[in-house]
Amino acid sequence: MGAVTEPAEHHIEKAQLRRSPKYGVFLTVGAALGVIVALVLTFAFGGDDKSPFTGVIYSDSQVFGFLALFCATVGLVVGGIVALILDRTLSRRAREVAVDRERHVTPPED
Repeated sequence: MGAVTEPAEHHIEKAQLRRSPKYGVFLTVGAALGVIVALVLTFAFGGDDKSPFTGVIYSDSQVFGFLALFCATVGLVVGGIVALILDRTLSRRAREVAVDRERHVTPPED
């Protein structure tokens, strides 16, 4: 014998529909662009000059490491800010839609 279901309950609700950026993508792209900028800066101003502050000669990989830490952090922040600005801009285009919510209730079998 099949289960007896009660009639479905219909309920119309209003929901807000809007697009939202994926923050993780913006943060990742910002950090990646920061590392690329660090790579360009490393070889654009490279050289084996002695540091005027410490008197130590740093290799290109050390310079890249220091710049990558700084530039990736700046890129992460800039990516987050761009995502926030885009989110605020897209929230103005939000619209309300009617949603038909249907609920089926099946009584437990004995």
